[in-house]
Amino acid sequence: MPDRLSSLDLTFLRTESPATPMHTGTVDIFEPPVHGDDEFDYESLVALIRDRIAFVPRYRQRVQQIPGRFAGPVWVDDEEFDITFHVRRSALPRPGTHAQLLELVARIMSRRLDRARPLWEMYLVEGLQGDRFAIISKSHQALVDGNSTVDIGQVVLDSTAQPNDTPVDTWQPDHPPSALELIAGVVADATKHPTAVLELARAEMASLTGSTSVREVLGGVVGSLAAQRHAQESSLHVKTSGQRRFTTVQTDLEDYRTVRAMHGGTVNDVVLAVVAGAVRAWMMTRGEGVGPTRSVRAVVPVSIRDDDDDEPTSLGSRVIASAVTLPVGENSPVMRLHQISYQTKVHKDTGRAVSARSLVGIAGFAPTTLHALAARVATATVRPIDDVVITNVPGPQFPLYAQGAPMLASYPVVPLMPGQGLSVGVTSYDGKVFYGLNADRTAMPDLAVFAQCVTDALDELVDTTKGSRSRASRGRKKPRAKKADT
Repeated sequence: MPDRLSSLDLTFLRTESPATPMHTGTVDIFEPPVHGDDEFDYESLVALIRDRIAFVPRYRQRVQQIPGRFAGPVWVDDEEFDITFHVRRSALPRPGTHAQLLELVARIMSRRLDRARPLWEMYLVEGLQGDRFAIISKSHQALVDGNSTVDIGQVVLDSTAQPNDTPVDTWQPDHPPSALELIAGVVADATKHPTAVLELARAEMASLTGSTSVREVLGGVVGSLAAQRHAQESSLHVKTSGQRRFTTVQTDLEDYRTVRAMHGGTVNDVVLAVVAGAVRAWMMTRGEGVGPTRSVRAVVPVSIRDDDDDEPTSLGSRVIASAVTLPVGENSPVMRLHQISYQTKVHKDTGRAVSARSLVGIAGFAPTTLHALAARVATATVRPIDDVVITNVPGPQFPLYAQGAPMLASYPVVPLMPGQGLSVGVTSYDGKVFYGLNADRTAMPDLAVFAQCVTDALDELVDTTKGSRSRASRGRKKPRAKKADT
């Protein structure tokens, strides 16, 4: 029988709305292939996906409902699968600017995926300045679970300019099960896993009747008076519309290493301190109070080790959500960093935290999958009192390629939770740290101001190391460029 969606997958599908599409995305920017005679065009991308989609079989499956909807739906092969429907072509008027690309990303990410087809899309965007091109991908959160399915972005990238060989794909879709077979499958599942089936039925019934229990899973409108009061006081809490703004920030990884070497903590702590400083400055530009006790609650997914094994068997089991209080009321950037480091050290001291170096080695690691899992976990655990979701994924510190074309930048697109105006995705890759800022279009017309605040907050931290940098580095080995940072 086909695989059945989990109760969490069902929640993602049922609570999705035009204002809160439940997909994650990535914007990757590439130079032309390193071999001058080669060319990367739409046909190249289609051929690349066609060669490697066998590694992610769920990307050729769609959601099939159970008759009467008394049990959760199942994944079935799409008999009419058309790769050209999912892999699309777009172009900017040459020479396309980065701002034009961001506007296109915002429009693409505002649209929900077609439920009648496999829940993913990928766009080749041509016409960027310098003969560059971009690949925009988006996958529904019900699709990438880290157990049976990774993100398709993980399988299209190579670690060398020479593409990896792939086996011949002989896939033929199975005929979809009949209504009688679907019902028989429900009975069989009820016999083997009665608790799971009951939970699926409860989630299905809750979604159909509008029960608040489902909305609460995604941080819906029902909450405590304290949460409602907190939301009224924060510019980050908004009435989410169906349109998005997207912008990016590119910074140097060496700056984060410099701050870490001087003040302690981890690179992840420095990233969170930068976001805290940016939120503080952005609130001040809006005339919002940032008194000494002001803070922002961030949901920060982190990777852990399984309790029973140092090397867990599934990636999905390694990610949990952690709440971090960003001290935006603190005036000193160094004190903000120390306060954040203290909070994250509590988690690290449990002995379950996975180092960035371990993450890079997971399953041929690609940041797209870990961002998808991080957003999935955050979506399932966010509460009305939480202000922002921040996903920070360490990437490989060497170039990646798509059919010989070197990837220059990778910006994650993290979905917005209901009632939240901003999400922050961060990826470190090949000596750079890339921020993807996804925001509600109506609520945050000043997203570009926030992006500038991110740059300023990093500069502020780096400035605290000047005059002492040479003394701090004396006697310490220079970081190796090929390693990932925690």
